[in-house]
Amino acid sequence: MNLASYIDHTILKQDAQRADVERICDEALEHHFATVCVNSCWTSLVAGRLAGSGVGVTVVVGFPLGACSTQAKALETRQAVADGATEIDMVVNVGRLKDGDDAFVTEDIRAVVEAAKPAAVKVILECCLLSHDEIVRACECSVAAGAAFVKTSTGFSTGGATVEDVALMRATVGDRCKVKAAGGIHNRAEAEAMIAAGADRLGCSAGIAIVTGA
Repeated sequence: MNLASYIDHTILKQDAQRADVERICDEALEHHFATVCVNSCWTSLVAGRLAGSGVGVTVVVGFPLGACSTQAKALETRQAVADGATEIDMVVNVGRLKDGDDAFVTEDIRAVVEAAKPAAVKVILECCLLSHDEIVRACECSVAAGAAFVKTSTGFSTGGATVEDVALMRATVGDRCKVKAAGGIHNRAEAEAMIAAGADRLGCSAGIAIVTGA
């Protein structure tokens, strides 16, 4: 299994500096990861460094809380795409989801999907904060809004990806969209377990360890 092709090589920590981001890009070029995943201030740098390589540029939006306005998410998305993002990972509005306001959640996602075109949108559900039924509803809202992926976690909350959550998301969305597992995937065995459960993509800061066994 070519695990590198599944991995969004990720650097989202608050204190990441230019040299850190450049290193992640160079590692992605060496190992042919699917994308590099960064905060939006680094979009132009990453897009320039990866240009013509076939490695995509994933940018997070409304990260990590998802609680900003829909308009702010859409604006951040449009700027990221203008700066070279090829994929957008947005955070769902968890509070509105837990309130049962599925119409708001769907339209919040839809606004980002529209702003992102032609870039694909992944919706981060933050499963560690959700019940079984809330995960299912979040998946349905994401599909209804036209998202390309549902994603388990930011990696910045109380828990990361679990095999059980990935399997539930896969069962819910079927072939209507893809599934990304992220948060706490440290080695090849964990990565393969997520893929076996139904993940199409993996968000990892430990991408090098996963593909080399280091």
